[in-house]
Amino acid sequence: MDFIERLTEEINEMPGLPVTLKKGYLGVDESFVVYPLPGSRVVSQYMDGTSEQQLNFEFAMKSKSQSKIHSTLWAVQNELEALKSLTSNDGSFEFDELVITNKPFINNADEQGWFTFLLDVQANITVYKEE
Repeated sequence: MDFIERLTEEINEMPGLPVTLKKGYLGVDESFVVYPLPGSRVVSQYMDGTSEQQLNFEFAMKSKSQSKIHSTLWAVQNELEALKSLTSNDGSFEFDELVITNKPFINNADEQGWFTFLLDVQANITVYKEE
């Protein structure tokens, strides 16, 4: 299933994004990432193998500039709230909706001057059985 790839692509197409979103976890330097969170679940399962799923994801940004993080995550949050469609490249899912579960918030500030902010979302999608 290519949902996280399409979501990443959608965000990276935003004009003026100061840093590229990547799948994975925060690096040692400035980074902007998305990764799955615990708690995702199958809501309904059908006889043909199709399922309705709720998938939890977190966007995390690390930088020494709080204002850069703030403007980036709020722009992404606004983009995600307005998202009405997301198309699978391999036909593995159909997008239903994306809900912001936690708006941007600070998670960490360390002694080296790095700040980490998070944004949490839940996607509701239909997943088709892989052949």
